[in-house]
Amino acid sequence: MPEFKITISDPKTGKSYNKVIDTDIFKRKKIKEKVTGDALGLKDYELEITGGSDTSGFAMRSDIEGTSKRKALLTGGVGVTILRRGSRIRKTVRGHEISLETAQVNLKIIKYGSKPVEEIFGTKKEEKKEEPKEAE
Repeated sequence: MPEFKITISDPKTGKSYNKVIDTDIFKRKKIKEKVTGDALGLKDYELEITGGSDTSGFAMRSDIEGTSKRKALLTGGVGVTILRRGSRIRKTVRGHEISLETAQVNLKIIKYGSKPVEEIFGTKKEEKKEEPKEAE
């Protein structure tokens, strides 16, 4: 089974949560498709695929068909930074379909369930209070 790193973003709070899963629910899914959160541990949640990247770090673009890498002539958007106005640049990007080469999948919550997301994932960081330094 393929292993995916998923990043779930919560539009209400602006926070994102990371998780590593071993499942094939994303196989042959495309960007902007909706998936249920039951397989991810999010009961009654509905999520939308917003993007991702492959094992080499190339970004997925919604305007490129298929699962393969392509060298596209781009003017902006995902995976491209244009410094001069009107410039175009040829970049390698991945298609919009998720395959075995996909390493990371980005998701956005569309429909919320009964339990809050923070309660499900929890926060790993504990707030550390800084002690005041004494003058020497």
